[in-house]
Parts: sequence; structure tokens; C-alpha cells
Amino acid sequence: MKRKSTIFYILRHGESEGNIQKILQGQMDFPLSKTGEKQARERAKELRKVKFDAAFSSDLIRARRTAEIIALEHKLAVQTTRALRERTFGIYEGMSHLDFTKDIQELFDRWYMLADAEWMKHRLDDTCETGEEMVSRFTVFLREIAVGYPGKIILSVCHGDLMRNLLIHLGWGTKNELRSDAIQNTAYFILETDGADFHIKTTEGIHKINQI
Repeated sequence: MKRKSTIFYILRHGESEGNIQKILQGQMDFPLSKTGEKQARERAKELRKVKFDAAFSSDLIRARRTAEIIALEHKLAVQTTRALRERTFGIYEGMSHLDFTKDIQELFDRWYMLADAEWMKHRLDDTCETGEEMVSRFTVFLREIAVGYPGKIILSVCHGDLMRNLLIHLGWGTKNELRSDAIQNTAYFILETDGADFHIKTTEGIHKINQI
């Protein structure tokens, strides 16, 4: 008997204080800005009629707070997990893009010049997480929740780079189509899965470069 598919609303957090400062946040814990709180409230109103059955988020405060604001409309408690955290950028976390040295900028530029498959596997530094590692923990989470909540609608609040890498992994776009700024704050996509196959149904606030 075929398992009922689970629907995930996978949503990026609102603007954080780290976003304002243009800091490479990674797993550093920055709170939402005032604008980020407002963005979350606006998205909550838009999603009010969606009958969420459960709410999950990254345990980082910018994602957790966004999820709490949206989940409040549905009287749901938010369950947090490290599986939905942003990529670990190791020694580069906390650096402002304005403070990148020439050597570091060249390192990132060379990384972005790799083909998608190599880019996903490449480790910038021993302290950094690869795209493959990030997507692996994300898909394990999705499969586990799909098995536990068949036929349900799940809110999952996480981070931009995590979402971007999953979309690339699933073939929805390439890294050149999905630039680092392609996923706006509180943007989301709807994913349907039975725990084995993954299908992107629709997106909101996510722009491929050829769509702009």
C-alpha cells in the first residue's frame, strides 16, 4: 500500500541582525531584526489558512522565532532540531563581507567557479560543512518526518543556504541560476514527499537569475 505523501512548507527565517550587518552567519546565533519580526508576522497572516499539523525549525534563534510567530496562528508548539541549521562555515563565520581579505575572496570565487557536482562536494576549509553534508542531514529529517506524519502538512523553518542547496540537489535549479541572494527572507517552497521521492510543488519569494 502506497504511503500518503507529506507536504512541507520549507521557509527561510525573517531578516536577522546578522543579515543587516552582512555577516557570514553560518551557525552563529543572531536574533531577528525589527524588520524580520514584521516579515514573520506578515507571512503568518498569509499562511493563516494553511492547516499545519506540526511545526519544526532550526534551533538557531532567527529561525525559531520566525517559526514561533507563524505557529502561534495555528496554536502549535515549535519543535527545534539541529538538522535544520544553516551550513557550518567554520573559521569564516562572523566575518563581514566587507572584511574579506583578497585571499579569502579569491577562495570563495574559485569555489563558485566549480561545476555544481564538485561545488556540492568541495570543502572550503576543514572547519566547514560541504553542501552534500548539509543536504544529507536535511533529507534525513524530511524522510523521518514524512514517515512519522504521513498525509500531514508540516511547517519547517530553516535557512537560505540550506534551502538553496536542497533545491540544487533536487534539480530545481543550478547554483548559477540560484544566486546566494535568490531566497528572500521568509521565502518558502512547498515540497511533497512520501519519504522516498521529493517533488517541488511551488515557490514563493525564490528567484532564479533568468526570472529577474
